[in-house]
Amino acid sequence: MLPLRMLGIGLLTFSLCDADTACSEKHNPLSLDPPEIIGEYGTEVLVNCTSTVLHDGMYWRVRNESFVIEVQENFIGRSVLLSDWNVTAECKIKLNESHECSKELEITTYNNPEVLSSIKLVHATPKETQYELKCDTINVAPVQNLTVKWYKNDKLIKTNFFNDTTKTPVNESSVLPVTVSRGEEVQIRCEAQLNLVPHGLQLPVVFQTLNVLAQYPPELNPKKDIDYIVASQDGEITLECKAEGNPPPVFRWTYNGMTMSESSNTLNVTRVDASATYTCTASNYLGKTTKQIFVRVIQREAVPAALPTAEAATPEAEDCPLTLTPSEIVVRFGDPASVNCSTSATNAVGMGWESSVGGTGFVPPPVVTWMVAKLEDWTAVPSCFVTLNTTDDKQCSKSPTVILYKTPDTVSISAVHPGPMVEGTDFHLKCDVNNVAPVQNLKVKWYRDNETVSEQMFLHTNTTPQNVFSTLIITAKRDYNGSLYRCEAALHLGPNGPEFIPTETSEPYTAIVHYKPFIKDCPSSYTAVEHKLSMDTLPCSSEGNPPPIVQWYHQGKLINSSEPLTRFGTGKYTAAVGNSLGSISTSVEITVEYEPSFNCMDHYEIEMNVGFQTKCEPEGNPAPSLTWFKDGTRVDSPLRWTKHDSGKYLLKATNKHGTAEHTVHLDVLYAPQFGEGNSNKEMSLGENVTLACSAEGNPTPSIHWIWNLSSAANLKETTMGRQTIITITRATSTNAGVYICVATNKVGTMTRSVTLVMKGSSATPMAVIWGLIIVLIILTILIAMVLLHNRQKKHGQYSFVPANTKDGSNVPMTTMSEGGTA
Repeated sequence: MLPLRMLGIGLLTFSLCDADTACSEKHNPLSLDPPEIIGEYGTEVLVNCTSTVLHDGMYWRVRNESFVIEVQENFIGRSVLLSDWNVTAECKIKLNESHECSKELEITTYNNPEVLSSIKLVHATPKETQYELKCDTINVAPVQNLTVKWYKNDKLIKTNFFNDTTKTPVNESSVLPVTVSRGEEVQIRCEAQLNLVPHGLQLPVVFQTLNVLAQYPPELNPKKDIDYIVASQDGEITLECKAEGNPPPVFRWTYNGMTMSESSNTLNVTRVDASATYTCTASNYLGKTTKQIFVRVIQREAVPAALPTAEAATPEAEDCPLTLTPSEIVVRFGDPASVNCSTSATNAVGMGWESSVGGTGFVPPPVVTWMVAKLEDWTAVPSCFVTLNTTDDKQCSKSPTVILYKTPDTVSISAVHPGPMVEGTDFHLKCDVNNVAPVQNLKVKWYRDNETVSEQMFLHTNTTPQNVFSTLIITAKRDYNGSLYRCEAALHLGPNGPEFIPTETSEPYTAIVHYKPFIKDCPSSYTAVEHKLSMDTLPCSSEGNPPPIVQWYHQGKLINSSEPLTRFGTGKYTAAVGNSLGSISTSVEITVEYEPSFNCMDHYEIEMNVGFQTKCEPEGNPAPSLTWFKDGTRVDSPLRWTKHDSGKYLLKATNKHGTAEHTVHLDVLYAPQFGEGNSNKEMSLGENVTLACSAEGNPTPSIHWIWNLSSAANLKETTMGRQTIITITRATSTNAGVYICVATNKVGTMTRSVTLVMKGSSATPMAVIWGLIIVLIILTILIAMVLLHNRQKKHGQYSFVPANTKDGSNVPMTTMSEGGTA
């Protein structure tokens, strides 16, 4: 039974060897045709694999699937479906039971992009417009081969390259600033192409073209913001409002705050009943301009050629030899007033003033004065007369123009309908001007902050104080939120009026504009440090009115946005921003970095000549650098460990966020090693013989001898320290033979042999011959079992040798196939 025990120990020794090795590129017997594949996603390609040597099997491995092994062929083909972006394919060959080589196919899967162009206005002046053009390439892969080119009127002006190494399709953008002058038209073209030419593939260019013009807000042509028209009662008139702009303006006609037309720049009024003010507003998204047309209605038979500024003088007045100084007075209600009347006639008999206030009697020429201490009569029309010494006592008269004015008691703004402004809708503000005269001299001007947005005049003919109002129609924009609106009522009284135009201004009206949310200054990716960022502190802002609610989601779940992110928080975050008018979302790719740390044991056992790198690796982001120290001295971590490398090590991991240390004790294990090799020894008949065997190893090996049973009668095996000794008392010829020392620990098993030969023996003793035969048989079986073990190892099958069987037979127990037991 002892030879079988020796066989099992020997098998365990050889089975610990791993025969799998990688083939170098220089000695690789495989070749691929083609060696590289470039294909569009979803297509199928064919690849051939050829071997130049004999083999035990060839097969393909695509993705994680291995195909049928071909033993008789040196040429195998395989179709590969490019249905995912990380597809891998390799041809593998078994050179023998312990060696396998492979050749990997280089695969580039591409997707030609779609191009979408957009244009954004940055700034516009009457002379030039600044744009930001954006070219989006959609679903492009691989993006590192993408080139985006910009052309202006067929001239290349910008080229973009991309460094992202992502294999899967992505969306990329290229931005081009462009300035266009007024009257200039520019053609901009964005071209995108996957540059795979070095690999032998020419892909078509995809592009989009934009025609870019200068944009500007509407301008009146001619630049008159007020027109006067005289019309006959019950007549028909056509009002015209000419304005230019880009985009072409849209026109809106209003009358007394009500919209009459939104179709064109002309307005047909089929029946004119009374004097009125019509307002034309020409607008585009850049701004608007307003023109007012004042229509004065008079009797059909008395339509003058032009609107007079004062009442026409009668022929009598033209021949009357009177001079009024001044001929027109402008008087504030309650202030004094006076006009001198003189005559150049030599035959004047007398002069005087006729008036409801301040009249005079008949006085001698040449001068008479009309004077009132407080002019408060709105109907006062003073008239100076003169009587001439003629046969018929001719009398004539002249009247000065008297403009009695009063500034408004109050000027105030109110909303026609209560509630906030809503972006994109019309909102009406009303300016009430109370107790003002004369209304026909009144101009109401509207301001948004310090910008004039509208003006209105009135054609009332009453000279007494009136209450009037002006309406402003606002198409609300979010930029108007918080703006201050005010209206200004000014009496334009002509050159004879006060030095400073009498003006009253309302209290400001604060615009509250409700608008749906929008997101600004939000990065597409962001790197944070662990515990130092929460999503509500991310530099990402949103606006809206009412103030929007912001909710953050990660992996489809609502998160607490005030909770700091940990190292496990790396990933894509989506913000949902909403208020009562709408919602919007955006996504941010967050990378959480953190300082190094160790999660390792304090003690490791390592087999000699085996690497340690994966045993205790630090965690950290960015990946930390690892430094080894032993006895305070920096050492390089060896790729293979020797028996002298056991000891205590300090591991120090460092990245930009900090340093972590960990102390670890390494115990390098190695298989038994004998101090000497196989040997021969002579003995004499009746001699006492001692055979000693010792071995070094970690752990300390157990040692025992194997010998022929026929020589066991006078033989004794003992252990002393690290030695195991065989003692033969009074040796006989049966003691000749091969004695095998076996040293075993959990790393491996080693043997050495001693051959005892009887002195004076001319022929080889049968025991020695049988011993040699047994050794040869054992070696043959061991070689066969090692080959079998290599095949079993690939399937997870192993053989184990117990220290002792219960029956003392020392027979190894070997794992059998499923369903059987040895």
